[in-house]
Amino acid sequence: MQFRRTAWILMASVGFAVGVAGCNSQTLTNAQTPQVETPTQSPERQPDVVYVPTPQVVVDEMLELAKVTKDDVVYDLGSGDGRIPITAAQKYGARGVGIDINPERIREANENAQKAGVTDRVTFLQQDLFQSDFSEATVVTLYLLPELNVKLRPQLFQQLKPGTRVVSHDFDMGEWKPDRVVQTQEGSTIYYWVIPEQIPANLRDTDSNT
Repeated sequence: MQFRRTAWILMASVGFAVGVAGCNSQTLTNAQTPQVETPTQSPERQPDVVYVPTPQVVVDEMLELAKVTKDDVVYDLGSGDGRIPITAAQKYGARGVGIDINPERIREANENAQKAGVTDRVTFLQQDLFQSDFSEATVVTLYLLPELNVKLRPQLFQQLKPGTRVVSHDFDMGEWKPDRVVQTQEGSTIYYWVIPEQIPANLRDTDSNT
């Protein structure tokens, strides 16, 4: 009799253990099944250029060439990690706006602005710059490619007020001749234009949509 009771207890214990193990296994399986992914914001389309940051010394020279002041609104088209708008806000007290299509760059730029303590004067927008409104800019900075500068040129003429300064790192604007060209000690070239009252005669046909 004692033997039967012991055997029954052992069998019940084994059954309980198997049952618990089965529950745990089923619970784990159920937990793994849903796999709800956290949505992440992706670029509207692939960026036009591979991201290469402008060296900080060149940033400083670009802003100096544009004679940025606290009264300026500096738009950086293709703003990357945000260093140009951030520097404009830190060094000159200007308001800065960066436009970039890549959400990773926007996150990075916002983090950098927070570290620099200029979030009250700097804004970053995840947008396609060819569909953006930057008409409030008094200074526009660029580090794109020659063909993208030319593609952007009609938009600059259309949106920007006469007297707005445009500064490009390393690449020109095709037939739109710069007002100044500066060679830096680091080997970079900085191009500088001022939006004119009238579109230059040699650009009126190519930029007739303005």
